[in-house]
Amino acid sequence: MSEPSTPRMTSHRPYLLRALYEWIADNAMTPHILVDATRPGVRVPPHTVKEGRVVLNIAERAVARLEMDNDGVRFTARFGGVSQPVDVPISAVLAVYARETGQGMVLPDDPVGDAPDPDDDPPTSPPDDGAEAGDEAPPKRGHLRVVK
Repeated sequence: MSEPSTPRMTSHRPYLLRALYEWIADNAMTPHILVDATRPGVRVPPHTVKEGRVVLNIAERAVARLEMDNDGVRFTARFGGVSQPVDVPISAVLAVYARETGQGMVLPDDPVGDAPDPDDDPPTSPPDDGAEAGDEAPPKRGHLRVVK
């Protein structure tokens, strides 16, 4: 007898991003996102990238035409006085936080069994090293560091 299949769900990351953005803005704080600029599809001014990452101010007063949907974050912003388009796939958003307090969240990876991220490589089977299913190490947690 086979186990009932679990329905596949869409990624929870865009929903968390939008909720945290709203929470930060509702508290009159400045929402920032930390982006992995090495991911495919990321379009940011190259001079803003430091060590493969970039922090973007996505406050309503700092950007024009902000769009946050299930695929990504898009807006136009001024960098060095020049208006430039920015496009960040959801998979490249690492964290969202309030500039003033640092409160926010490192966005978790999608759990196994959820819809795969089209920007990720296809899943591969882990090597069989003889370990039992319950012997897996807990997942590493990210940390958020405020850089000024």
